Amino acid sequence: MARKPLVALVGRPNVGKSTLFNRLVGQRHAVTDDRPGTTRDRIQGQSDWNGIDFYVVDTGGIEVYQPTGVGEVLPLAEDSANFIEEMKAQSLAAIREADVIVLMVDTSNGLTGADEEIADILRRTNVDDKPIFIAANKSDNLGRNNDAYEFYALGLGQVFPISAIHGLGVGDLLDSVVEVFQNLPVDESEPDDENTMKVAIVGRPNVGKSSMLNHLLGEERVIVSPIAGTTRDSIDTNIMWHDTPVMLIDTAGIRKRGKIESGVEKYSVLRAIRSIERADVALLMLDAETGLTEQDEHIAGFIMEANKSVVIVVNKWDAIEKDEHTMVEFTKKVEERFHFLPYAPIIFVSAKTGQRIHQVLETAHRIWEGRYFRIPTSELNRILRAAQQKHPAPTKGVKRLKIFFATQVAVDPPVFLFHVNDTRLVHFSYKRFLENQIRAEFPFEGTPVILSFRPREGMDDAN
Repeated sequence: MARKPLVALVGRPNVGKSTLFNRLVGQRHAVTDDRPGTTRDRIQGQSDWNGIDFYVVDTGGIEVYQPTGVGEVLPLAEDSANFIEEMKAQSLAAIREADVIVLMVDTSNGLTGADEEIADILRRTNVDDKPIFIAANKSDNLGRNNDAYEFYALGLGQVFPISAIHGLGVGDLLDSVVEVFQNLPVDESEPDDENTMKVAIVGRPNVGKSSMLNHLLGEERVIVSPIAGTTRDSIDTNIMWHDTPVMLIDTAGIRKRGKIESGVEKYSVLRAIRSIERADVALLMLDAETGLTEQDEHIAGFIMEANKSVVIVVNKWDAIEKDEHTMVEFTKKVEERFHFLPYAPIIFVSAKTGQRIHQVLETAHRIWEGRYFRIPTSELNRILRAAQQKHPAPTKGVKRLKIFFATQVAVDPPVFLFHVNDTRLVHFSYKRFLENQIRAEFPFEGTPVILSFRPREGMDDAN
């Protein structure tokens, strides 16, 4: 499969990069807010134009200029001021990775010193002479379109007056962007989405999710800070693990509902939950230092409700005092707390030191393969017959449950359909017994197994 081109949206804070990103990917994927500095890390999504697929990456603003005049730019959001250098580094990384760069500016502010400094940065860092387009945002009328042309003074490339929020002029910009793609070299290493293992890293704030991602990648891909809530957006990163393409999804920490602030943090949590829904396997990260909490259970509930596979990852294992019984006792506590996920494996790691980190993707991959495993119908019914001999089907009054045959009707997750005489005779305990018999012989570790029962028409159900 040919490599999809990548377009990087860069510029100073609050020029509308996230708004344009959301329009290009067709959903509210990046968090937007009127305060500059809302986006901190790189956020990657997929888009297409004129039948051509490509990636687009949103970045945090490059904060290089703090004017003293009135009305030029808004100050950074207070809680983002601590991350100016990290946000700049992430933007520069996106510039290095991109095939096309879109510099966004704001016509309502006019040409600013910050825009000129960012243009200088692009000239110095764009050593491969990648195409640069200038998107003059907030050009909602003809007057603003005329204002946009002053940005030609930056000397970088063609200027496109656009309105990211209304979509005006975006098509003209994309026409020029995809035209550039025709001259890009072909790379067959881009993974096929259908064969990609998608792994979401989820958990409470500050349990080490971003540290885990960076350790798995071997680079500082996302900002790591002891300040809870540093990661706000769900960030997709594609890697190869042995011969398997893997998409790692770092997510914002999910707080207790009563502690979620309105606005930016609220939408960050929604995106974290949506990331669970689009993943194959969720890494539920727990904090060994703080122990287990009700919020850990809530997050596990999100994973269960979405029918996703799960690995329970106990992080910061290096930070607690241990003896030969500590791991056994902690495992027991986890199993009791997450009794509704009895199939979930538990691993103990340190994202800080790298202790047992190799087990994370090994376990996730094993679970992912099981998630797509299909049991032949003959084998499934052999298990069913043996199960009924071991534990006869229940009765209700004089009527006994009859299971005629079963078949696996789906994977991702595995779904089994049982044809019976009367679905009202299926007790939850017998349903759980059948599931355990299936799990005893086939590799569904870490994966929910769905059992569905349907009355078989035309069969005698009188006894």
